Amino acid sequence: MEKTDEERKKAQMLDARARNISHNVRCTECGSQSIEDSQADVAILLRQLIRDEIGAGKTDKEIYNKLEDEFGETVLYAPKFDLQTAALWLTPVIIAGGTAAGLVYQKHRQRTNVHIMALNLIRGVPLTPKERVTMLDVLIPPPPPPRGMASRLRRWLNR
Repeated sequence: MEKTDEERKKAQMLDARARNISHNVRCTECGSQSIEDSQADVAILLRQLIRDEIGAGKTDKEIYNKLEDEFGETVLYAPKFDLQTAALWLTPVIIAGGTAAGLVYQKHRQRTNVHIMALNLIRGVPLTPKERVTMLDVLIPPPPPPRGMASRLRRWLNR
């Protein structure tokens, strides 16, 4: 009886391993489904191939390499990071970094302009109406929030 329990546990582990590999392999016929989810003939054959390879004692990496050699890199959901895919992987990072750098530069320029306007004001250089409004916005503090129960209630309701 112990032997059947061990055999059953081993079979369950091999089945779980096969399912894990199958979830990471794209069906070549469907394209949008893993071979675990697909009922296409090719998916059924690939699932059987994976189980046969596991039964032969192959590692997951060896099975992935065999599938990639036979069907191409697109059969795997997680393509390798190499020179060909570097642009695809790095484009979002480059765009986000460029956007962040642009926002930081714009904020720095805005602060620098306020400093230049303040220096010009001290030196007696007349300000344009737009510069005057900007300086007043920067120099005049906002009014304190009103105190009292009614104002607290309004703030709480506006959350």
